[in-house]
Amino acid sequence: MTIDATDRQLIALLMENARAPVAELGRRLGLSRTTVQSRIERLERRGVVAGYAARLSDAFEKGQVRAHVSVTVGAKAAPRVEAELRRIPEVRTLHSVSGHFDMIAVVVAASIGELDLLIDRIGGLDGVERTLSSIILSTRIDR
Repeated sequence: MTIDATDRQLIALLMENARAPVAELGRRLGLSRTTVQSRIERLERRGVVAGYAARLSDAFEKGQVRAHVSVTVGAKAAPRVEAELRRIPEVRTLHSVSGHFDMIAVVVAASIGELDLLIDRIGGLDGVERTLSSIILSTRIDR
């Protein structure tokens, strides 16, 4: 699948604001609305653009505590642990990683106390061998 420079610019604009009118995207790219619409449809059809989601503002999550929770799981336990983590709404993102840990979960809690309970809950899941958590102090880049 070939992605040209215009597609990359279009993707960047969609990442900036996926709700921008197609006509506005066309103006910013120097293309017609119909050309931009067909490019978006092609990117969606090919799976480059997999979907659109609401991004919560910092104001909404203000006062909440975010953390990375690195998780080591036992042999063959990853699918079961992943399924359990999917059921925990405070787990915002889950990554499979290489290295000393098998997964990294990005979690959100209302307080340090609730974060402590959440980390204990994750550590208590069947198949989880150990966790290591790091509280996120600030986000410097979020694209």
